[in-house]
Amino acid sequence: MTQGGAARRTVLGAAVLAAGTSMTVLGAGTASAAGGEQAVGGQDLGGQGGGGYRNLPVPTVIGHRGASGYRPEHTMGSYQLALDLGADVIEQDLVPTKDGHLVCRHENEIGGTTDVADHPAFAARRTTKSIDGVSVTGWFTEDFTLAELKTLRAKERIPAVRQRNTLYDGRWAVPTFEEVLRWANREGRRRDKQVWLHVETKHPTYFRGLGLGLEEPLARLLRRYGRDGRDAAVFLQSFEPSSIQRLSRLVSAPRVVLLSAANTRPWDFEVAKDPRTVADLVKPEGLKWISGFAQGIGPTLDLVIPRDAAGKLGTPTTLVRDAHARGLLLHPYTARNENSFLPAEYRRGTDPAAYGDAFGAYAKYFEQGIDGIFTDNPDTGLLAAEAFRPGRGAGR
Repeated sequence: MTQGGAARRTVLGAAVLAAGTSMTVLGAGTASAAGGEQAVGGQDLGGQGGGGYRNLPVPTVIGHRGASGYRPEHTMGSYQLALDLGADVIEQDLVPTKDGHLVCRHENEIGGTTDVADHPAFAARRTTKSIDGVSVTGWFTEDFTLAELKTLRAKERIPAVRQRNTLYDGRWAVPTFEEVLRWANREGRRRDKQVWLHVETKHPTYFRGLGLGLEEPLARLLRRYGRDGRDAAVFLQSFEPSSIQRLSRLVSAPRVVLLSAANTRPWDFEVAKDPRTVADLVKPEGLKWISGFAQGIGPTLDLVIPRDAAGKLGTPTTLVRDAHARGLLLHPYTARNENSFLPAEYRRGTDPAAYGDAFGAYAKYFEQGIDGIFTDNPDTGLLAAEAFRPGRGAGR
């Protein structure tokens, strides 16, 4: 269902202060999607119907881990605020618990995003592991049952940059993906429109090696909550193409291959001894291969417009044109307001945590014809996108 910009503009600004303050953390139990869980007035607001992703506004604004510029990421407060601000789609990253539940964390290491270090009972769980070839020390979701994980509280991941977000430390638990699906369906009924999700499988090869494969339980949940069809209000994404290929055999929901820096290789390629790098995948032949099992790509913004040695934007690549020629949409990542994340020419002042000229940066990327963008600040992204949406000339 297409979501109009006019309704969004009525909530921008005030919603930042008002939203997310009264969210109640859901329980960890399982719920059925039967009966009124999905349908309202003959419309399937649980996730399918409504014409699919081609009916989303373009450029599409995707709340990166919710509204993580204003609330600790991957919390119900962050998701709710992103929705209240008007985000077209809201992202979740999935990792498993020891007992096989899918929970929403950017990484399976949770020392930086929860208060686990403050729990003496879990002190012995701190360990060092190799995750996709990188040595990581901390606490890991796969070493906790869901019940244990629910005793923890979420906190801000980058407090040095987002000190104001620390006000909300401890307000929310780690959500399960099933809780998010129930929330999205409930909000869809309340708002009489679909709530779109953008769901990433994190480290799928690593977890499959532990006997905690992500794709099958994800597919079961999508089927249970009516988000498994071709027109489902969900994008499925992964940095590992084999995960997207596996999901393509399990569900028909639209799929996106995420692409990191040009000189990197997806971890499943490393394991399979596939010599291709991201630089190969963004060539016409690589994009053609991706189009055989996915509907889009999610490149880092630097693959659209590289930065030079000084951090300034250089000459745009042909990626947008080449991907569109093969029927692929582009959802690049990640736009943020703070100086520390912006291209050098859009920074203002010397404080890395201060806001720079985010609107100028958005305009530069939108001018390339991208179909959407991940952003930590959905309200900023929406205001920037309005000028580039059909019927509104740039700058109007």
